[in-house]
Amino acid sequence: MSITKVTSEDQYKQLIGASKVSVVLFSAEWAEQCKQISDVMTELAKQAEFKSLQFLDVPAEDLSELSLRHQIDSVPTVLFLRAGTAVDRIDGVDVGMLTQKAKKYAGMPVTVNPAGDGASNLEERLKALINRSKVMIFMKGDRNTPRCGFSKQLIAIVNDTGVEYDTFDILTDEAVRQGLKTFSNWPTYPQVYVNGELIGGLDIIKELLEGGELKETLNP
Repeated sequence: MSITKVTSEDQYKQLIGASKVSVVLFSAEWAEQCKQISDVMTELAKQAEFKSLQFLDVPAEDLSELSLRHQIDSVPTVLFLRAGTAVDRIDGVDVGMLTQKAKKYAGMPVTVNPAGDGASNLEERLKALINRSKVMIFMKGDRNTPRCGFSKQLIAIVNDTGVEYDTFDILTDEAVRQGLKTFSNWPTYPQVYVNGELIGGLDIIKELLEGGELKETLNP
C-alpha cells in the first residue's frame, strides 16, 4: 500500500467515507517539513501492521475548501478520520507522535510514558526555553520559515528593530505548545518574551510599534 494523492473534493469524500481509519496529511510542495512526514507515512503504509489504515495526501492550498473545513492553518497537519469524522490530529512535525497514533488507530499496543512528575518537568523545561534568549519568540515555524501569517508578520516587525532574538517552533513539540498556553495564561501564538517575561502576541507588538515603544521594550 502507498499514499493516495487526493486531487478533488469528491475523491476525498469518497475515500474518507470508507470504514478504514484515514490518516490524512495536509501538505504543500514548498514546505520541506511536509516531505519528512510524507516519507514516514510512506514507510508506514508499506508495513502489514498498518494495513487497516489508509494514508492520504491532500494539497492544502489547491483544495483550500477542505483545509478551511478542517481548520488547517499551517502545514504539515495530519488528521485521523473515522467514517469521515476527525478523531485526532497532529499539527507540525512530530514523527514519534505520528507513529504512536498510527499504531493506536491500527489497534497495535502503544507505549505509554510512566506516570510521574511530568507536569513539574514540563514547567522547568518551559522556564528554560523562555529564558534561552533575552528575546524569545514562540511561533509556528522559525525565523527563516514562518508557517502562519501572524508569525510571519511578527518576525518582519521584530527584524526591522535589529534586536537579537531566538525562536522556538511550537509545531515541533505538542507538550510545549499546549503547556505554554497554560503557563503564560495566553491562549494564542505567536508569543514574545523578554528576560523571561511575557510581552504578548502580534497585537501587542503592533501597539508597541505604533506607540514608538517596541525597540525599548525588546531591548530594555
